[in-house]
Amino acid sequence: MKNKGTLMLIFLVVFMVGKRVLGQSDDRPNIIFLLSDDQTSVATGCYGNDQVKTPNMDRLAKDGVLFLNHYNTTSICMASRANILTGMYEYKTGCNFMHGDLAVDKFENSYPVLLKEAGYFTGFAGKVGFVLEGEGSEKIEDGLPVGYFDKWGGGPGQTIYETVKNPTIAEYAEEYPHSTRAYGAWAGDFIKEAKSSGKPFCMSISFKAPHLPFTPDPFFDGVYAGQTYKKPDNYGAENATHLAPQAKSGRQYNSYNFWRESEASYQEAIRKYNQLIHGVDYAIGMIRKSLVEQGLDKNTIIIFTSDNGYSCGAHNLGGKVLPYEEASRSPFIIYDPRTPQSQRGIKRKTVTANIDVAPTILTYAGVDIPKNMDGENLLPLIDREGGIKRDHIALTNMWGNDEIQALSVVTEDYKYIYWQYTDERMQPTEELFHIAVDKLEMHNLAQDEAYKAELKKMRKLYDKRYRHLVKEGMKANDYGKYTVLFDRKAPESQKNQYRQLTYAKLLEQEAEKKKNKNTHKN
Repeated sequence: MKNKGTLMLIFLVVFMVGKRVLGQSDDRPNIIFLLSDDQTSVATGCYGNDQVKTPNMDRLAKDGVLFLNHYNTTSICMASRANILTGMYEYKTGCNFMHGDLAVDKFENSYPVLLKEAGYFTGFAGKVGFVLEGEGSEKIEDGLPVGYFDKWGGGPGQTIYETVKNPTIAEYAEEYPHSTRAYGAWAGDFIKEAKSSGKPFCMSISFKAPHLPFTPDPFFDGVYAGQTYKKPDNYGAENATHLAPQAKSGRQYNSYNFWRESEASYQEAIRKYNQLIHGVDYAIGMIRKSLVEQGLDKNTIIIFTSDNGYSCGAHNLGGKVLPYEEASRSPFIIYDPRTPQSQRGIKRKTVTANIDVAPTILTYAGVDIPKNMDGENLLPLIDREGGIKRDHIALTNMWGNDEIQALSVVTEDYKYIYWQYTDERMQPTEELFHIAVDKLEMHNLAQDEAYKAELKKMRKLYDKRYRHLVKEGMKANDYGKYTVLFDRKAPESQKNQYRQLTYAKLLEQEAEKKKNKNTHKN
């Protein structure tokens, strides 16, 4: 028996060596994670918009699983990207504008680092969106995690639409002068290199598109030429009279004038926005073609989403940040070519979130999910509706002027927002939307007696999420104050000590900066 066992061991060793020589050393699936920037789910064909052309996204949904209620737990790029990588809520990552950078130890527990440690060939291209905070790591260059990946195509800040101005992809500028298609070309080269490594690969690409400035690729100028877009039914200030005063106090309501200056201005903005998204869609097509050419399409999972939504003039709002549907929801598609044909093209209504990306990717790769992650492995949900035990997620905004900072909870059917700010102009305000039937959020039901039971239930979910923030949230990076601000029962005298930046004060600061800048020029 011992000899038989020895022979079997020798056979396995020879078999594995042979596989490595052939470049087939690991049967684990390849994983591609694709992230657009500022894409609301409303701007995607497979979510029911017949005014846009997203054939490759639609095909991914037809071949895979479309998640109908996908939210970004923090709807702003810096925080959301940290949420995605680490699988944690913002109050645990400590990463957002006005708060702080992402600590190295948290990044080292992110999905790309864990997959590389597990033997994956890893690559990243595009906008990182944050910098790493920490000393002594040789893998960090100018605050970016360059050395944590086998192949690097990332860039600092927002990156730039002109390919030639992004050093890590500048070599593609002649053929692909706009960065969106350049990232598609970079991906093709990565896939070739990954194949030759003999390892399974994990490639993450974070497109700049369709983030401002709306500078679409001229290659697609003909796609929407001559098209006139119909505005959504909740467009404009006349459809925002029911919103809380806090929501209308910040730049999201009072800036982004190009959405409302004129009909021509709106049409130009929405066309450019949609054209940028079409460019991302085209790059997805490039990537899928490269997989076929390399013979890797049958074992490569593709996950597509965005870091936050975009308001596009709904309720007179621009930008993202706020917990309303257009700003907080994004497309979310998972395509696994190994799935039987009968289980493709399915749709799931269960609420999902950006914090689910990391644990789902780790599970696909056979890597254990760290206990600190807040997200869910979605594979059971892909198998059947109700496959995960989740009845709500939290939406947080801890950025911007004081008035708009809020904690919210959302279920498949309802959304509850608690606007905590109060002064002589406004009082703490509750909003309750029956989003299952009122996706445009036109009816605040918080004062409706018929929804008293639902309001009570959503308050309990809010308080549950608040307790998690108190227990698990970090106190550093100015996050400790939210244990007071988001407490529905805390007295205003206690909250006032944490007021820092009202919208009026923010405007004063910006005016002063502009004045000083002009003075310096003169």
